Amino acid sequence: MKFNGTLILYYFICKRKAYLFYNRINLEDNSEDVKIGKALHENKFKDEVKFENIALDKITDEFVVEFKKSDSDEVAASWQLLFYLKTLKDVGIIRRGRLEFSENKNNPRKTLEVELTPKKEDRLDEIYQQITELIRLASPPSPKKTSKCQKCAYFSYCFI
Repeated sequence: MKFNGTLILYYFICKRKAYLFYNRINLEDNSEDVKIGKALHENKFKDEVKFENIALDKITDEFVVEFKKSDSDEVAASWQLLFYLKTLKDVGIIRRGRLEFSENKNNPRKTLEVELTPKKEDRLDEIYQQITELIRLASPPSPKKTSKCQKCAYFSYCFI
């Protein structure tokens, strides 16, 4: 399995979740939140562009646009988008990134522009190395309970 955007996203949200996802311990099929999210995504983003190991919500002449329900994982979503931008750059397609969040208390149409810089490319290389080390572990990292755990599809696996 190649690295993909979901793995990058999960790495920033929870190292254990990233490990379990990469090692095909998939509990998301049992999650109602995930099922609803996938149904909404498939219905809303019929124009999704798939290329190699990435799936882009939208691509224009200027931007790769990634749509997210909320901005609760803005950092993780930014790195996911940077991963997409780097994957495209590696084949000669240069774009900027834009995150669009549909649910935000203070700003219902919040957007965030993301640009792939040499410094961020270097950081991505470090992240790839860290993920490689993570997925090579003989067992997943111990769970660390956070406020995000309650809504996670892996909650029962980690804590019950």
